This record gives sequence, C-alpha cells and structure tokens, in this order.
Amino acid sequence: MRSETVIYKLLLDIAEADERILAVYMNGSRTNKNVPKDIFQDYDVVYVVEETRPFIEDKDWILKFGTILYMQYPDESPNFPADKDNFYGWLMQFDDGVRIDLHVESAAHAKEHIFDDSLCRILLDKRHVLPQIPESTDADYHVKRPSERQFQACVNEFWWCTNNLAKGLWRQEIPYVQDMANFIVRKELERMLSWKVGLKTDFGVSVGKSAKYLYRWLDAAEYQSYLQTYFGGSVKEAWSAILTMCGLFDLTTAYVAGGLGYTYNIEEGKAAAAFLKRVRDLPAGENAGAIPRIG
Repeated sequence: MRSETVIYKLLLDIAEADERILAVYMNGSRTNKNVPKDIFQDYDVVYVVEETRPFIEDKDWILKFGTILYMQYPDESPNFPADKDNFYGWLMQFDDGVRIDLHVESAAHAKEHIFDDSLCRILLDKRHVLPQIPESTDADYHVKRPSERQFQACVNEFWWCTNNLAKGLWRQEIPYVQDMANFIVRKELERMLSWKVGLKTDFGVSVGKSAKYLYRWLDAAEYQSYLQTYFGGSVKEAWSAILTMCGLFDLTTAYVAGGLGYTYNIEEGKAAAAFLKRVRDLPAGENAGAIPRIG
C-alpha cells in the first residue's frame, strides 16, 4: 500500500501540473485529529477547478492516481440529485488498498460552501481563490444538547416502535424486525446514548458515524450490553436482544433526564416492556387467542 506521504505528493503533483486545477482541499477523517489513524482511512479530496465538465468528459484522467480495482460515480446515480456543473465525484478503490474519494468543484461553489464542513483543510491554493478558513476541527459533529421536545420525541418513538418489534417477532418476520430494530428503534437508542456521552463530556465530542465511538465513554459493562442488542436470524436471540435494548434505553433515559432536568415518563416504558413480554409469551399462530390484559 502506498504511504500517506506518497499519496499526498501524488495529489499535489497532479494539481500543480494541471493549470485547470486552481486549489486543493481535504476533509473527512484524515483532517480530524480525534480519529485514530489506520490503513483504511479514505483520502477525501476536492480539486477546485475552473470548469468541472472537461474532467467529467475525460474518461481517462483519473488513471493518473493508480490502478483502479473498482469505483463508483455517485453523481450518476438516478436516485439522487446532482449539480455536475459545480460538484462531481469519483470514489476509487485502488489495487494496493488505497481509497481516494475525489471531487472536482467549481471555484464559485467552493467559495460559497467551503465553510459548510469544519473538517476542511486547504492543501494548495495556486490562484488564491479560496478564503482563509479556521483550523480543521470536528466541532460540527459534536453531540448537540437536545431540547426537551427532542428528548421526549426520542423517548416516545423508541417505546412506540417496540410495538412493531413485538408483532414482527410473534409473526417470525425476521427481515421486518431487523429493519425496524436497526433503522428506527436502534437510532433512538443511539441518540439517547450519545446524549449521555454529551452530558459526560459537556457536549464536546463526536460519537462518530453510527455512534461507532460510544465505547470511548461508556463503561465496559454498559458497552457490552449495547453490543448484545444486535442479533442474527434467530427469533429467540432477537427477543433477548430487544429486551436488552429496552433495559439499556430505560436506564440511559433516566440518566439523561436527570442530567438535563427533563421529565421521563417511566410508566410508559414499563408498559411497553410489559407488552413486549406478554407477546413473547403468547403461543404461536392460531392457538394465540387474545393478548392478555396487562396490569
């Protein structure tokens, strides 16, 4: 694998040699001092150019960066809008393991949007087309203190959607349960856990994409409990994981409510958890009968 020094030199040499490229800046994990360095970090690079179209129409110019194993053209996707005249990208995985996410951006667009991401770092400005920007920081990604409405919405969404988990598991519809658990219910748990981290750090850190850095601030037992909320294709395993998820959410919500001075309706959580357990204990299929009254 090519070293960071080699890649930076390559990126800048290509920019220096091409008069159409006016400046180079970088963002992403390599500009974030709080992210551990490793071999899988991408190079998120933007070439500021006079016009994007000549680069888009030249199918071979990206070969200068190395032997491409496979790649993606995100701005050619029919599922997302694109402004090709101002911003266009190539996501490239090279055969030596290096990945470069490269974009070309019009100078006017760069001047207007370079402040949108606090992780930007200017590497080269041949024509002085870019404004002075602050030192790169991940401050834009720090956990934000929630309002009480945001807190209450998170609590209600979590407990309400456990109803869907209950019926999905009783029906043994694991694909539905996986989607509901991971894309809806888990996101509320992540949010609540991130607020706990925020309280512990005076809202001065980022927990990373998909809350992947939670382990840095949760104690070992708490983080292990969080990992146990993931499950595979077994209904029995899913029930265990979801009840663990509910217990962790309840404890975390009480902590966050206390720290923020907000009200937590504990009875709502107890009722939702009790409903889950009643559904778990129902016989399957036609023998189920009615759901027993709770309380």
